[in-house]
Amino acid sequence: MAVPNGASAAVLLRSEPIPTNYVSVKGPDFEKSMSLQDFLQSYTRIGFQATSFGTAVDIVNRMRNWRLSDEPLTEDEADEYRSPEVRSEIKCNVFLGYTSNLISSGLRENILYLVKHKHVAAVVTTAGGIEEDFIKCLGDTYLADFNLDGADLRRRGMNRIGNLIIPNDNYCKFEDWLTPILDAMLAEQKETGQVWTPSRFIRRLGKEINNEESVYYWAYKNDIPVFCPALTDGSIGDMIYFHSFKNPGLILDIVQDIRELNEKSRKSVKAGMIILGGGVCKHQIANAMLIRNGADYSVFINTGQEFDGSDSGARPDEAISWGKIRAGAETVKVFADATLVFPMLVAATFAKDSQTS
Repeated sequence: MAVPNGASAAVLLRSEPIPTNYVSVKGPDFEKSMSLQDFLQSYTRIGFQATSFGTAVDIVNRMRNWRLSDEPLTEDEADEYRSPEVRSEIKCNVFLGYTSNLISSGLRENILYLVKHKHVAAVVTTAGGIEEDFIKCLGDTYLADFNLDGADLRRRGMNRIGNLIIPNDNYCKFEDWLTPILDAMLAEQKETGQVWTPSRFIRRLGKEINNEESVYYWAYKNDIPVFCPALTDGSIGDMIYFHSFKNPGLILDIVQDIRELNEKSRKSVKAGMIILGGGVCKHQIANAMLIRNGADYSVFINTGQEFDGSDSGARPDEAISWGKIRAGAETVKVFADATLVFPMLVAATFAKDSQTS
């Protein structure tokens, strides 16, 4: 019996010729010896989010390797950028953003590496992303379980972040450390008349902690600004609240900080975003990019979805519509938990030269 013509035509539809620029799907071959870099490079051809990760590696490497000398000299080029020597030193300013839970996790050490080695030009995070770094200098965070009983943990003075546990004593130590610093900062404010900004506040804490295990110690040492628009939304806010009763008058000015962040973006010859997670840290950087008519490179890593209209879940193309990423910019969103992929991204890019195998 003959195959029905309609069924045959539907199933055996002839393909158009494959464009010559298409890349075939292929995974890592464990029959062969591979270096770490070979293994990470193999992600590009696996497909799905592995390929998005591979794209992120390519974009970050272009971001970190770009120099103004790569671009042709234009007729209207500013005099300060005409010297070949100067052009070879002008880099892409990398703006790094991350949510607080990532400092609570072991990604803190990855972020510390980037700040210590001056791989980023500015940082934006949330209150927890600041305080948890200092709290870790005072006491450990521990691995636990997502399924622990919240009421039981509360009775025992244990705070859960996902499958991590922080003893409440750590926050008591934080208060003991922070309160005299707040007293000193208030006294300086009264003496000089100059109010604090969140970034200057964080810089001061980085200086006071004087601990090389702290991200913000290295930000202080390397003069990398750290912006935290929602600085009071966490334990720091609790401490400031208590302090306002004991010794009132401390002022934090967010206006100076938004001007500094926006100006850093505006004056960047080339600018790139690497943003882990969503919320304030994601949008604050993206909105600063609007001031310069959009970022040149953008890498987002988060698990957010766009169906609810949230900025956290929005893909890069939405930011292009607002002018926060330039049309034609190199962009990617990796739909993944940053703790899974960011260490690999750092290994394949910023830390690549330090890898021996």
